[in-house]
Amino acid sequence: MRAAQRATRDAFLQKIGRRPVIMGILNVTPDSFSDGGTFIASSAAIAHAKQMVADGCDIVDVGGESTRPGATPLDTPGELTRIEPILTELASTLDAAVSIDTYKAKVAARAVELGAVLVNDVWGLQKDPEMADVVAAAEAAVVIMHNRAEKDASIDILTDIRRSFDRSLALANKAGIRSDRIILDPGIGFAKTSHQNRDAIARLAELKDYALPIMVGVSRKTFLGGLGDGSEGSLFGTIAVNLAAAANGASIFRVHDVGPNRAALNVFHALR
Repeated sequence: MRAAQRATRDAFLQKIGRRPVIMGILNVTPDSFSDGGTFIASSAAIAHAKQMVADGCDIVDVGGESTRPGATPLDTPGELTRIEPILTELASTLDAAVSIDTYKAKVAARAVELGAVLVNDVWGLQKDPEMADVVAAAEAAVVIMHNRAEKDASIDILTDIRRSFDRSLALANKAGIRSDRIILDPGIGFAKTSHQNRDAIARLAELKDYALPIMVGVSRKTFLGGLGDGSEGSLFGTIAVNLAAAANGASIFRVHDVGPNRAALNVFHALR
């Protein structure tokens, strides 16, 4: 990682805990659940990234492969084809940190070469055996997310989250990833029942003993099936869940709609 990247990485990490931190979502995919196909063109993607920064996001998270349930897997060359031109342009024009949303080590390595300072891994370093070493060698920050191969309504989800985090953190430690560059994500909407999603938000404070920042990604997700109308997937629903998560200890919020979430979280922070 170049010196300028290190400075950008450290400036981003130093914001965490001082105020709510916003990660803006930039999906350059045809099949993401909410905005698939919207930002495939480089010009549209760059314009949207700049707008998110203007609206108050602290880091732009670029994703080249949809991770929604049922999405068609993409190979490494295909993912690189989507993200390389976007990252190249963002590195020279964007006045904010950039992260890469991938579980593939080769994609992560290339993204850092192009200017990314954080790897957002939905499989928490456990899918690709080379990922932990790549993150460590690149000196990148990393989001470790909880995930499962399938739902299991019989388990206590917080116990499962903790087991997964423990495995991921052991991999990070073995590879030499510094703890002050690690962020945890409970993986709302990933292989969890509606009850388990509610549980993960309601019991978020139980993860504070890791003494690591917690990120939540609930934007536009209809993960509370008990509501019946999917209202949690609306903008107002997303803001409500993010405020509940903030009250329970989350400090980073991955969202599509930066401006409204920034405004709501700023008011919450001022009152707190």
